[in-house]
Amino acid sequence: MGIRLVVAVTDREWFDHLRRLSRLNEVNFWAPSPTPFKALSQGELFLFKLHAPDNFIVGGGVFTYANVLPCSLAWEAFGEANGAASLRDMRARIIRYRRNELQSRGDFQIGCRILTQPFFIEREAWVELPPSWSRNIVTFKTYSTDDSDGKYLWDSIQERIAGIFADRQLGEIEQARYGEPTLVRPRLGQGAFRILVTDNYHRRCAVTGERTLPALDAAHIRPYADGGLHTVSNGLLLRRDIHSLFDAGYVTITPDYRFDVSKRIKEEFENGRDYYVLKNRLVRIPDSSDSRPDPLALDWHNNERFLG
Repeated sequence: MGIRLVVAVTDREWFDHLRRLSRLNEVNFWAPSPTPFKALSQGELFLFKLHAPDNFIVGGGVFTYANVLPCSLAWEAFGEANGAASLRDMRARIIRYRRNELQSRGDFQIGCRILTQPFFIEREAWVELPPSWSRNIVTFKTYSTDDSDGKYLWDSIQERIAGIFADRQLGEIEQARYGEPTLVRPRLGQGAFRILVTDNYHRRCAVTGERTLPALDAAHIRPYADGGLHTVSNGLLLRRDIHSLFDAGYVTITPDYRFDVSKRIKEEFENGRDYYVLKNRLVRIPDSSDSRPDPLALDWHNNERFLG
């Protein structure tokens, strides 16, 4: 079975803003409407095509995840990697596309396609569209490397990637440049980590069940600075106050998924009643075994960070 590729239409403003940023490791290709996206699997290629008259493929990335998100969460997770200079600019662009909406003060729900290892092609190397592309396409078209047009796109992009990444650490994307087309393992950045962890916990705090999204954070069990990775098994969705205490070592989650609270909260702050009520509570964990907190990471936090 072939590898799928999507060619998606975007505006020059989004593209130009992103290609001026240095060494991005992820971008959010968003749609102004809350449209689900199921055309690709993780590790397939998502390519950008500019609006006419620039009818060329100008870049792309490795597809990682898609969902409908509040605009505020998308901005908090990706910042300028949304292709805008500020949240205000991003909202203004959404309003421009959603002209029929009278209410412009709300937190818009938008369709987000998260891409890692993004690349932007120099003007002289932009890729010609395949013959099957139609001018009537306004969103995207899916191809497969089993077909001639899909194989043409795959081969053309691999040539450009070879030049673009020549001066970088290629990591997993290198495997896509040799032999038969194959899935590329996405390397998650901080933004993708946040969104994936948030959704893996069904947007509820693992400890309290809190569902107010602005009050929740994706926490690393083992911090990135201490050798932890941006992987869902190294993540927990926590209410922000609990996240702060977790990072400082005043609370932890044991390898058997129970919440523990340090006696140091009472000793140092003469408080903590709300947290001691939660002590020994069994925390919520994701449905998928691959996404559940890594017991080794939890053991690290218990031994290296928790104050006891």
